[in-house]
Amino acid sequence: MLPLLAQVKITDRNGAGQNCVQQDGFCPGWIKDHIGDYVDPLVRHLELTVVSVVAGFLIAFALAMLAHRRRWLVAPITGATGVMYTIPSLALFGILLPITGFGFVTGCIALTAYNLLVIFRNIMAGLDNVPEAAKDAATGMGMTPNQVLRQVELPLAIPEIVAGVRVATTTTVGLAALAFIAGAGGLGEPLIVNQNFKSNVVTVGVLCVLLAAVLDLLLLLAERLALPWRRVAR
Repeated sequence: MLPLLAQVKITDRNGAGQNCVQQDGFCPGWIKDHIGDYVDPLVRHLELTVVSVVAGFLIAFALAMLAHRRRWLVAPITGATGVMYTIPSLALFGILLPITGFGFVTGCIALTAYNLLVIFRNIMAGLDNVPEAAKDAATGMGMTPNQVLRQVELPLAIPEIVAGVRVATTTTVGLAALAFIAGAGGLGEPLIVNQNFKSNVVTVGVLCVLLAAVLDLLLLLAERLALPWRRVAR
């Protein structure tokens, strides 16, 4: 048997916790007891983000390579991706639902569409900022245009390209919180499943920030590994 004072303390603590939940306050105890409910949504959120950013990068990279050779395509591609970027997320989910239905695919398509403009513009900016002297020197050494692109332009454009991917990644982490509307899951789903809305919002917000920070650090590390000459210069 617990001492009477200890029993009173436990009762008071439980009562305070129940009142906090009933009053929809910020309840650290409730978060501690329910943190396990966020593991699966967090994993799905990560999957949504990674798949969407990778798909967006592959599409934007292909469009950038095409536009780099045919400069007249830059304006149409920028305009088309810009239009997709300006569509409100809820509206885009609504447009896609009758076509692709509820599920992971619908969420990924919408999130991928929002990545295209940022990544495409950064790839083009990186390629455009390559010094002409570097390209002329490579051409003078006998390199073909494709070799100049692969061995000179793309390596020198890596900082701008990675910067675009970093922006797209952090943006996608935030937008993916709305993907549950399309049935794709993610960290937004617990907001309508669990009780205690305020504690839910705080927990989801903190997890989104932490996820974005971790992914951003990983991309920054990948950039440094891809640019060994910068480490040597330092």
